[in-house]
Amino acid sequence: MTPTELYYRKTAASSSGGGLGLLIGLYDTLAGDLRRMAEAERGNDLVRRCREANHALLVVGCLEDCVTKSSSGELADQLTAFYASLRRNLIAAQAKRSPEMIEEQMAQVLKVREAWQAIELRSQAPAADPPSPATQQFASAGAESPEPRRLGWTA
Repeated sequence: MTPTELYYRKTAASSSGGGLGLLIGLYDTLAGDLRRMAEAERGNDLVRRCREANHALLVVGCLEDCVTKSSSGELADQLTAFYASLRRNLIAAQAKRSPEMIEEQMAQVLKVREAWQAIELRSQAPAADPPSPATQQFASAGAESPEPRRLGWTA
């Protein structure tokens, strides 16, 4: 992603959807870090891989910090567990030098991002619409939608 694209995404995220837009922007950043981390591992560029991993772990810490400071309940617990698992798995992927493990984590990040985006889209819809099953499932159990939708984003 070019610096211009990154600036556009951050600007769009901050101006649309408030907190959810910023949250989705963090997931975009994290997914991009993981993609570049896997590419660096495949290219045997350890310096770049470590730089991307360090940034990814900072983003995970930021996401986790947002949950622990402002939330409680089942969803907060699930997100905290997800972030802890993500951190452990990224460290294990580095130790094993496995780009496949990194890409598995990126896929998980994109699933959660997709759920947040569905919630954002629902919040922008007219108030007369009832919550979608995907939104209800994510909010109540942290599970992914039975029919995943592609929203056109790639890392």
